[in-house]
Amino acid sequence: MAQTCYRHPDRETAVSCSSCGRPICPDCMTPTPVGMRCPECSRQRTRVTRGVGEASLSSRAPATFILIALNAAAFLAEIASAHGGFEVGGSSAAVNFGLFGPFVAEGEWYRLVTSGFLHAGLIHIAFNMFALYFLGRILEPAIGTPRFLGVYVASLLGGSFGALLLSPNALTVGASGAIFGIFGATFVIARGRGFDALARSVGLILLLNLAFSIGGASHISLGGHLGGLVAGVLCAFAIVAGERGMLGERHFPAEMVAMGAVAAISFFGALAIA
Repeated sequence: MAQTCYRHPDRETAVSCSSCGRPICPDCMTPTPVGMRCPECSRQRTRVTRGVGEASLSSRAPATFILIALNAAAFLAEIASAHGGFEVGGSSAAVNFGLFGPFVAEGEWYRLVTSGFLHAGLIHIAFNMFALYFLGRILEPAIGTPRFLGVYVASLLGGSFGALLLSPNALTVGASGAIFGIFGATFVIARGRGFDALARSVGLILLLNLAFSIGGASHISLGGHLGGLVAGVLCAFAIVAGERGMLGERHFPAEMVAMGAVAAISFFGALAIA
């Protein structure tokens, strides 16, 4: 049975206060460095407790930490399969599972997914995982794990679609498409809930990354970044529309269907143009 906001019993929610655990709706959420809090707890000072902070952090954003672990495991597999130093061209894992249009066209559709867990080097994965850690701890507790995973998967596939659309014959790896999608979703949802300060901060970082992607080195997949961003923003619009009652009273299934549609369009669109 879905839980309802403790202050607004007529509103269903998947988010709980990170301090007291009471369910809260968007109108009752206050973003803090340690997650969303209810109005009462947000007025209290944060109490620091040694020894349990990290465990409670992972429990509030389980998908974020699982995704980081999967990316790290894939990176270790790349290192193990590298030949003559670690780089994209020297890793058999990247060659066998990275995104490459001609191989996708031959039926290796799994590359649309597996490429999003591979990286071109230590700096590449470090940047992406830091961004995922930072954004995931904000967004996942705010919208709930199922919605967060929906945004991530749709953004990952949107990134693959965009990469194939602009550079079908390039070997592409990286979680950047999914990360840009999470960036875009965080910005849209923060704006939709009236958290303007958070939206401005995330929006500025997003703009800087877009500028770097557009004017950066040739090895950056601009299509992957833009595709992931568009997919994440579309998913966020569905979530905001649901919270505003535009998708009906029981909006969670409609939101998930919308995110599934974004993912499906990205997946089959990528297959069509490969």
